Amino acid sequence: MLFSCTRSRNTYQSVPKSSLEPSATILIFVLLPRMARNLGGLLALLVAISICGAVTIPNPISDSHRFAASELFDGSFSSLEDAYEALRVFEILAIGKKPDVSTTICQKVVETLGSSSPLKDLFYALKVNGISKCKVNGDVFKDIASRLKATVNDASTLVDMYYSIGSLVLIKDQASDVDVLLSDADGAFHSIKTLSQSDGRWRYSSDNPESSTYAAGLALEALAGVISLASSEIDQSRVNTLKNDILKLFDSIEKYDDGSFYFDEKSVGGHEHHGSLSTTSSVVRGVTAFAAVTSGKINVPGDKILGLAKFFLGIGIPGDAKDFFNQVESLALLESNRVSIPLVLSLPATVFSLSRKDQVKVRVNTVLGSAAPPLTVKLVRAFRTGAKDSAIIENKDLQYDQTSGLHVLVVFPEKVDVGTYVFVFEMVLHDSGEKVYATGGQIHVPIYVTGIIKVSNAEIAVLDSDLGSVETRKTLDLAGTDVVSLSANHLQKLRFSFQLTTPHGHAFHPHQAFFKLRHETKYEHIFMVGNSGNKFEIILDFLGLVEKFYYLSGRYDIELTVGDAVMENSFLHPIGHVELDLPDAPEKAARLPPLPVDPYSRYVPKAEITHIFRAPEKRPPQQLSLTFLGLTLLPFIGFLVGLLRLGVNFKNFPSSAVPATYAILFHLGLAAVLLLYVLFWVKLDLFTTLKTVGLLGAFLMLVGHRILSHLASASAKLKSA
Repeated sequence: MLFSCTRSRNTYQSVPKSSLEPSATILIFVLLPRMARNLGGLLALLVAISICGAVTIPNPISDSHRFAASELFDGSFSSLEDAYEALRVFEILAIGKKPDVSTTICQKVVETLGSSSPLKDLFYALKVNGISKCKVNGDVFKDIASRLKATVNDASTLVDMYYSIGSLVLIKDQASDVDVLLSDADGAFHSIKTLSQSDGRWRYSSDNPESSTYAAGLALEALAGVISLASSEIDQSRVNTLKNDILKLFDSIEKYDDGSFYFDEKSVGGHEHHGSLSTTSSVVRGVTAFAAVTSGKINVPGDKILGLAKFFLGIGIPGDAKDFFNQVESLALLESNRVSIPLVLSLPATVFSLSRKDQVKVRVNTVLGSAAPPLTVKLVRAFRTGAKDSAIIENKDLQYDQTSGLHVLVVFPEKVDVGTYVFVFEMVLHDSGEKVYATGGQIHVPIYVTGIIKVSNAEIAVLDSDLGSVETRKTLDLAGTDVVSLSANHLQKLRFSFQLTTPHGHAFHPHQAFFKLRHETKYEHIFMVGNSGNKFEIILDFLGLVEKFYYLSGRYDIELTVGDAVMENSFLHPIGHVELDLPDAPEKAARLPPLPVDPYSRYVPKAEITHIFRAPEKRPPQQLSLTFLGLTLLPFIGFLVGLLRLGVNFKNFPSSAVPATYAILFHLGLAAVLLLYVLFWVKLDLFTTLKTVGLLGAFLMLVGHRILSHLASASAKLKSA
C-alpha cells in the first residue's frame, strides 16, 4: 500500500494545521483493526496518518507540475488568453513537447491584430505572438500602436489603461522600429495614480468608489509600462510615492500559521470577484514589473516575499488551468525579481530510522527548482516535541555533498533516540553577489526518528483473588510464536506485564498498548495497558468483570497490541487463551447485545442463487392454431366482399382542398384503428391499446365531424336546388 503526504490549501480560506495528538492515535488504533485485515496495512496506515498530520514543508516546482501541465493544457484553446497561458506555462517549466499552435493560433493572432478587435484580444494576441513568433506585417504594428496611443489619452478606466499600455510594451519588444513612446507619459502616470487609495489599493475608475487589491496589481503593472514607454524620465518623487504605496499595500497582507503570506480580495461592486490566488498573482505581477523598470530598492521585507512563495508552493497542483497558470507564472516572477529572490529549504524525507542509520538530508533551491547560491545550512538546534527548552543538538553545520547538491547530517548524536523532534535550520549565504535572496530566518521542521523497540520480561499469571498469591505463572516470548493456555474462575485475577526499551536502552512509552480478550462467540473486550516507570502491567479482576462479560463462560483468546508511529516493530501478537468459569447469569442481568455488523461485509461475494424454472405448459398443435387464425380473418374478408357488393364509389369524395383533407385524415384514422387492433394481437398490452384508442377516437371524432358536416351541407344545397 502506498501512502503520500500532500498538502492542499483552499485559496479562499485558511486551513489550520495541527499534529496528531496521542489520544487521536489511540482512537485510530482501536477503530482500524476492522479495516486493516493484516498487521502491515494497519501499522502502515497508522504511521501515515500520524506523520501526515504534522506540518509539511513546501517543495519547489517539480516534474509533477510538468506532468500536470501536459494534462491541463491539451492543445484545445477557446481563446487567445487560454493559448497564451498554456504557452507561457510550457515556457516557464521548460517542457519540450509544446502544444502545436503554429498554424491555428498564429492564424488567429494575425486575424486579431489585423482587425479592430477589443483591447483585451489585442493584448493577448501580442502576448501569444511574443512566444510563437508569428509572421505579422510590420505595418500592422504601426497601425495598432497609433490606435493604442489614442486610447491611452482617452481611457477612463484602469482596465483600458492596463491593456493599452501593456500592448504598447509588447509591441516595443516585438517591433523595435515602431514608435510606441508616450508623448504625455506624465499625464498617463497621473491618470492612473489618481485612482490610488491611501491603503495602497486602487479603484477601477473614478466613478467607482470601491477599491480593490486585484486592481492594485493591474495599476502597478500599467505604471511600470508607462515608465518604460516614457519619452523622458518620470519625476522621481512620483516613483518614490508609488514605492510607499507598495509598502502600504503589503501592510494589508494576510498570513497563514506556517508563514505563508497572501493577498485577499474584498467584494468590489460591478467587477468580477477574484480569489486569493488570482489576487496575489496580480500583486506579484505588478510589484515585480514595477521593480524591474525602476532604480533603487523597494523595502518589502524578505520574509513576506518568501511567504508569498510558500503560499504558491503550498497550494500543491491546482486542478484549474487558470489557477495553475497564476501559480507557475507568479513563481517564475518571484524567482527573477529585483526585490528579493526566495530560497526554499526542503527535506526529501522527514522520517529517519536509527536501525538503518539514515542521514538527514536538506535541499535548498529556488522556487522553480534551480540551484541556490553558495550557502551553508546550519542546524541551529534540535529538541523533542514538547520540550523546547532542552536542546539535544546545537549549532551544527551540515556537510555539503557536491554530487547530490544536498546538505547532510551524517550521523545522529547519541542523545537522539526514537521519538518526534523539531529541527531548526538556518541558511547562511556566502556571497550572493548583486542579487538579494530571502532565506526566511530559522525554519522549524518536524522530524520523526524511528527504531526497533525491544520487548522483554513479558509474563502472564493467574492470581488468587483473596490472598494475591500466584497460582499459575508463565513467561512469554512476544517475538516468537509460543502461546499459553490458562484457566481461571470468577474469584481469580489475571495479571500481564512486559517492558519496552529503545535502541539506546531508554524506557519507551508507545501511543497505544491494548490487551484484548475475545470470546468464542466473537464478543471482544479491550483494555488499555497502563505503565508504571519502565513496566507495563494490567490486572483483570474477573469478579468485577462478570457483568461486562455477560456471564459468558468458555474460552477467551488473548491478544496484545502495541504500536507507535516511531516504533518500527509495532505488533499485534496472539498470547494464547484462558478458560473462564463464570457463574450463571441472574434473572435481571443485562442481555447480551447483538454483534456489531461488519461494515465491509457488504463487499463480500453474495451467495449463489439457484432457480429451476417450471416446465412450459403444453400447447395445441400448430395446425389448430393456423386454423383458428384463418377463422379470425373471415370477418375482414366478409367486410371486403360486402364493400364490393354494395358498389363502393368515390362520387361523394369532396373535391375542395379543406374537406378533402379532412376526408383523407378520417380514413387514415380508421386505418390506424385497424392497425392498432393488429398490434394489440401481436405485441401491445391492453392498457397501452386503450390509451391509444382513446387518442385515436378523439382524433376521429374531430375530423369525422368536420367531413360529415361538409357532406350534410352539400346534400342540403343539392336538395334546395
